[in-house]
Amino acid sequence: MSGSGSGNVGEVRVPIDPRAADIAETLLLEGGSGAWSIVEEVDNARVSLVGIFPSREAARAAWGRLEPEMAAAGVQPRGEPVFRGLAEAEWRDSYKAHFKAWTFGQLHWVPIWEEVGYQLPEGHAVLWLDPGLAFGTGNHETTRLCVERLAAIAMDRGMAPITGEEGTTAGMRIQRRSGGGCRVVDAGCGSGILALSAVLLGFSEVIGFDDDPEAIRVSEENAVSNGLAQGVRFFVGDLTVGLAGMQTDVLLANIQADVLMKHASELVGAILPGGSLVLSGILAGENSQVREVFEKLTPGWAVNARTMGDWSDVLLVRPAEW
Repeated sequence: MSGSGSGNVGEVRVPIDPRAADIAETLLLEGGSGAWSIVEEVDNARVSLVGIFPSREAARAAWGRLEPEMAAAGVQPRGEPVFRGLAEAEWRDSYKAHFKAWTFGQLHWVPIWEEVGYQLPEGHAVLWLDPGLAFGTGNHETTRLCVERLAAIAMDRGMAPITGEEGTTAGMRIQRRSGGGCRVVDAGCGSGILALSAVLLGFSEVIGFDDDPEAIRVSEENAVSNGLAQGVRFFVGDLTVGLAGMQTDVLLANIQADVLMKHASELVGAILPGGSLVLSGILAGENSQVREVFEKLTPGWAVNARTMGDWSDVLLVRPAEW
């Protein structure tokens, strides 16, 4: 293995056979890690696995975990992995290339570097985001599926987006809407997009947790930069720890399918009567399997599924009296 460069962020680049690119991409999708991507260099027909992590040590450890999975799937390196440090400006520029502003209803999710000059319609709310290394930009279909479900639930409960005096959330005081005592929990919160969106939508109590301390750090920074820190609580924890004793009206779990199915009983057990469980991070081809697992635990619950691109979600609604 070789290393070069310096910086606070670690990158690993592993050359692979171009014919194995589809297999590698499928494996990464199933693993649900936004840290890895497939990079194709058109000019020389090279294909590489590229991962970005908080440090070179973290990059080495991540490749150590991924290498045997790739090998088992028949994806072999075509050379030594290259580890290098990235300057902050360099890795931030890599995010800017694929993180674009997007909108759903009256909510806007906008990169913080586009704040100057962004035109927000009157009465709309915006979440300024710096995803950092938590890999949550909102551009991915799994996040959009969750956001659309969340917005629909808020609408059903008669809520309206919270906006500041000048169409911005920064520095504003949160004004509670008609959500009453409605709680939202974001399990595996990443950069905090879903949890902070819930605050903007007017939910009265919002909690987010993730087993990655870096994700919690970025989530808290995004909450502060948007003036929403008083409306949400973040903490470090996996699904077992995070859901222990938890009861909520809305539970969002944008996590890969195998993990969702493994923790199905804990996820279902956290839903209050009349509450909603939103599952995402599910490849379209895995949806029926996920539904089967959860439907066995939720007789009498309403179940609905949608597909967006290669991805899908499942919504389960517990009856008010059950």
